[in-house]
Amino acid sequence: MEHRRNAIIQECLNITDKLQTCSGHGANTHIIRGSIIVRRTLGISSPGKSASAKLYSRTDIDPDTGKGKLSEKSRFKHGKNTKHHEIKTKTYEVKFHVDQSFGLPGAIIIKNNNRHEFFLLSVSLETHDRKSIHFDCNSWVYPFAKTQSHRLFFSNTSYLPEQTPEAMAQLRKEELTSLRGDGTGERQEWDHIYDYDYYNDLGDPEKAHDLSRQVLGGSQTFPYPRRGRTGRPPTTLDPSTESKPDVANLNVYVPPDERFSPLKLNEFISNSIRSIVHFLIPEVKALIQRSSGNFESFEEIREMFSSNRDQALEGWLVEKLKKFVPHQFIKEIDKASKEIPRKFPLPQIISENELAWKDDEEFGRQMLAGINPVVLRSLENFPIAGSAIEASHIGNNLDDLNLGQAMLQRKIFVLDHHDYLLPFLNRINKHGVCAYASRTLLYLRNDASLKPLVIELTLPGSKGGEDHKSRVFLPAAQGTEAALWQLAKAHVVANDSGYHQLVSHWLHTHAVVEPFIIATRRQLSAMHPIHKLLEPHFKDTMHINALARTVIISAGGLLERTLFTGKVSMDITSAFYKNWRFDEQALPDDLLKRRMAMNDSYQTSGVSLLFEDYPYGADGLDIWTAILTWVRDYCKVFYTTDDSIKSDVELQAWWTEIRTVGHGDARKGWYDIDDIPSLTKALTTFIWIASALHASVNFGQYAYGGYPPNRPSICRKFIPEEGTFEYAEFLQDPDKYFLRMLPERFEMTLGVALVEILSRHASDEMYLGQRGLVSSDHWTDNEEVIKRFKKFQEDLKEVEKKIMERNRNPKLKNRLGPAMIPYTLMYPDTTNVSSVGGLTGKGIPNSVSI
Repeated sequence: MEHRRNAIIQECLNITDKLQTCSGHGANTHIIRGSIIVRRTLGISSPGKSASAKLYSRTDIDPDTGKGKLSEKSRFKHGKNTKHHEIKTKTYEVKFHVDQSFGLPGAIIIKNNNRHEFFLLSVSLETHDRKSIHFDCNSWVYPFAKTQSHRLFFSNTSYLPEQTPEAMAQLRKEELTSLRGDGTGERQEWDHIYDYDYYNDLGDPEKAHDLSRQVLGGSQTFPYPRRGRTGRPPTTLDPSTESKPDVANLNVYVPPDERFSPLKLNEFISNSIRSIVHFLIPEVKALIQRSSGNFESFEEIREMFSSNRDQALEGWLVEKLKKFVPHQFIKEIDKASKEIPRKFPLPQIISENELAWKDDEEFGRQMLAGINPVVLRSLENFPIAGSAIEASHIGNNLDDLNLGQAMLQRKIFVLDHHDYLLPFLNRINKHGVCAYASRTLLYLRNDASLKPLVIELTLPGSKGGEDHKSRVFLPAAQGTEAALWQLAKAHVVANDSGYHQLVSHWLHTHAVVEPFIIATRRQLSAMHPIHKLLEPHFKDTMHINALARTVIISAGGLLERTLFTGKVSMDITSAFYKNWRFDEQALPDDLLKRRMAMNDSYQTSGVSLLFEDYPYGADGLDIWTAILTWVRDYCKVFYTTDDSIKSDVELQAWWTEIRTVGHGDARKGWYDIDDIPSLTKALTTFIWIASALHASVNFGQYAYGGYPPNRPSICRKFIPEEGTFEYAEFLQDPDKYFLRMLPERFEMTLGVALVEILSRHASDEMYLGQRGLVSSDHWTDNEEVIKRFKKFQEDLKEVEKKIMERNRNPKLKNRLGPAMIPYTLMYPDTTNVSSVGGLTGKGIPNSVSI
């Protein structure tokens, strides 16, 4: 009966529509039909008929408004549950009656009269003469009662500002104006507003005086990129510090379109809980039994990855977790500890060869193919100013070459964590940490493997003077000297781990990208072709950065607890930002600066590697070239002359705002965008940073850092000196001394849990060469662009083939190394990887999304 009644109602509605068309709308009306796709969200009702839409003409102007003529309202009707690319959706029908002069729609406005927001994926229209018009929306539409405004979306046709149809010009300006903040007021969840602020939200002085932190940005002393503004009120104790958000549900403001999807947020929380359970729960009894809190053997560390013990959280561990985990998650963790199996995959560094991490060759290989392959450089001058390393330390370790010949052939390399770190060491070592500044010299063998030559470890003078104390360590194969050498390598890697997380990963990808996103939203209309090009490379970045400021890089957060740099961590990143230059971030320029490549005009990238077997460099240049070609082809579709670039008012305002506001503290290293080459390079550099560079320093963290002896992040002991009690302790059991030098058990397992979370791909990830969740074929209506984009996809497939061929080539020793870890961090993975997610170790997401 119910089905029959619905059928009768539907038939009546159809008859009503026909009558309106024949009478009320007249014979001179046309019907534009459409489908609206909304993502179904757990716990949030679908909009139903409470939502409505109107169309703006892009060809017919309303003389009263100066904008395109506006259609009558059409309500969302006949919602049906659907699915698009594994995404649960609801598809509604809309029907617009327009007069014959209306022409083609160019924009749509949506009004939400429901109590709940909904996520609008796309709109597809079909005109009376069968022309298709698509809108890629991918945006939250909040209730009108909260926003007091409609949401405006433009079709997938791109226009430079001066080419905008007259009917759309005013809408274009109004939409941009609505997105710009004025620097006042506290942002609410539904505010679709972009504005800048300093990093003034890292400290928490109201919780404890010890948690006060320096404001970063806006000064010569502490320069920094800008972040998205939230407008939260200042703390009472320190008016320069913004108060903390309510992290009960990780609810920190970012503009709605920058937030994780509900699926990803739930996944992120679930993965975090699972990681904590996997790594912490199996250690409860052991921690109770051992007051020292240290691992006593390498076998105990390995048990973290194989234990299936079933035990609930002990009360004392709950208290420990409360310092790091939002309170409401404690119950979830307790529940998970009883339900989730604790067996966890081995990190790749020990999965094939448990001792490979101790090998000198693997130590050097990870500087070329590990998770921080962006620091090593060819040594330019020897001796090194201020260094204790002498030619005698290198000795006869250069095959048949003398030192001068090796230098001339660029065969001596340095991993340098010395001068920048030295001024911070006294502050760092006050808090139970034993850190050195380090220099490591290596020799490039004929087979392209790196042979460590010497390590220099330095402590600063007692009063910050020039009376630094340096010790030099040489490789050894056995005995006491070999054990000391292993300790020295651990201190070097601890330095490298800190640099990796703070500079290579956080500063050089996460932090520097955010101002580009804000400036694009504020200055480039959604119908601007450059906005459309860049948009996939924004996904989730502002949200993950906001979460990082809340729980990871904040005072007392996870990085301060797991890195040797502790409380001065963010001060170090500010010191590095003083020398950050945008014109050095392009991969070819970075390689040239580090003397890892030479100029080569025959290559599309403009450079050739110093040696072929540099996995990061070789794969990276292939990816860079593919992006460069795609961006250049794309720009040429829309810009036919240099003048068209110079006269693009939105583009020039965008570039000016990035340089003078978003990155206003970094005054050097910018260039004008006034022709195709300069525009292409700037856009390629940004896309490279957001996609491939981030992937290369992020998604291998668990593979290498998941086993702490391979990449310790803190050292708790200095290397002992002869005649001391510590030296006697070391001689008695070198392995035990090594283990006690590492982080304590709780901090170590917390650090492993963190890198496991950060190494995971989300199930809704979008990868390089992919566009859109639903209408992936309709993100633009420009056929030439679609053609060029398909070529980009084909180019990426060719890169995949090259990478796999390199990994199979036995002559390229650094592709696998003693640990037998194939280098896939730059593997695009153009297969349907987005439906897999998880700890894959490959795939280049479009954006800094985790």
